[in-house]
Amino acid sequence: MANQLIINSASAKATINRMIYGHFAEHLGRCIYDGFYVGENSSIPNIHGIRSDIVSALKKIKIPCLRWPGGCFADEYHWMDGIGPKEHRPAMVNTHWGGISENNHFGTHEFFELCELLGAEPYICGNVGSGTVREMSEWIEYMTSDAQSPMTTLRAQNGKKEPWRLKYFGIGNENWNCGGRMRAQYYVDEMMRYNLYARDYGNNKLYRIACGPRNENYKWTKELMEIGAPYIDAIALHYYTRVADPTRTTNLADGNEQYYMDPSISRGSATDFAEDEWFQIMKAALHLEHLIQKHTAIMDFYDPDKKVDLIIDEWGTWFDCEPGTNPGFLYQQNTLRDAISAGTSLNIFNNHADRIHMTNIAQTVNVLQAMILTDGAKMLLTPTYHIYDMYQVHQDAQLLDFALLCEDYTYNGQSIKQVNVSVSKNRDNQINITLVNIAPDQGAQITCHIPDLETLSVSNALVLTAPQMNARNTFEYPDTIYPQRFTGFKSAGQTLQIDMPSKSVVLLTVPC
Repeated sequence: MANQLIINSASAKATINRMIYGHFAEHLGRCIYDGFYVGENSSIPNIHGIRSDIVSALKKIKIPCLRWPGGCFADEYHWMDGIGPKEHRPAMVNTHWGGISENNHFGTHEFFELCELLGAEPYICGNVGSGTVREMSEWIEYMTSDAQSPMTTLRAQNGKKEPWRLKYFGIGNENWNCGGRMRAQYYVDEMMRYNLYARDYGNNKLYRIACGPRNENYKWTKELMEIGAPYIDAIALHYYTRVADPTRTTNLADGNEQYYMDPSISRGSATDFAEDEWFQIMKAALHLEHLIQKHTAIMDFYDPDKKVDLIIDEWGTWFDCEPGTNPGFLYQQNTLRDAISAGTSLNIFNNHADRIHMTNIAQTVNVLQAMILTDGAKMLLTPTYHIYDMYQVHQDAQLLDFALLCEDYTYNGQSIKQVNVSVSKNRDNQINITLVNIAPDQGAQITCHIPDLETLSVSNALVLTAPQMNARNTFEYPDTIYPQRFTGFKSAGQTLQIDMPSKSVVLLTVPC
């Protein structure tokens, strides 16, 4: 069967919100400390303790938003411990991630400064699991109120007279597990109570995000939408792309996998794998499509006008931590496999832009599917970073309608689609096509038609690929894999003939 792609260049279906390319930074391992934040006295170049080279790298890919302080950490974080003079801030034990002590030197003021340096919208997740309604309410007042009150006076004493602008605020995190082990209906009741006191101050209007489900927990989505939809702007789905593990168990009452954070459970190596694990990861990445369709079908039933958005504020690959590192730090290498999975996931998110407002890959620095890895003063950009660099062309562009007919990638009697794609048109009247070939040893020849254009030309063409499935950048060889010029195409009239290498991501820009 020939691979055929037909694009309608005049069919704007939705805007691909730039927030779909968002990121996540939790107090976990070396993401914040020894990642983003090295302290003012570090020999590593920094701005008030925030590492300069990381800021520069993330600005290049136009990071649109950053979620903080967690994750599971959010539901044990007490914000008042992270304000005021650093020498007076009390230390805390990070019980979820490694049991280490943190000095709280990176808190609310430092986070907003980081977002300002990045040019990114702050997304703060509040503490429902171990915090109080008053604590959450006063944090929002501290950050956003311009009235005279004890909270705003305290903020001014800490050096910030004017309020910050804060749009995105999460009412808890994973409250079905680390955020309180709540049942769906109990969480909905708590969410509405906390939500009532998460007030808008002055001209600041919060976009309220409810803790959504994990994976196939459709009951959670149903309960939340049936009762809570009028009070929220979005629900947050979590999904990690992992190798299948037969030891995982399921809570049949709510559909939640137990022990999914347990470091003793093997998730496979991030770098040492064969084609069976490659196939499982590609199949798991494509499963996102099914999850989004099922959860949005429930949302559509209770909210046919699509007033409530779906966001996926934790997603990405999750493998065993690198040998010799703290298992509670979730530090893993990043290979071509991660890049192919990320490209596939972003294509899926783009194609559901009518409902998906934001996603946040886990996590930005030194944790899980990171953009950046550091080792002291050294820093490297991962293959996943380069996917975000290639895909930034889709930010705030118009999603175009297309039809794709493609061959299957078959392994050990199972088959999945070999090629996936998303297509958008930007403000400069350019069509950007991102194609992913997930087959590790099979190229893909694709005939692309854009019948409403008289002639096709390509103004920019990039490819990310490598000879080995586990190709990666290391501190010794940081440029092993990065986007390179792509020449495997020919244009003829209204048609492009594209010859994709195996295990590759291709970007083609076509002027209209």
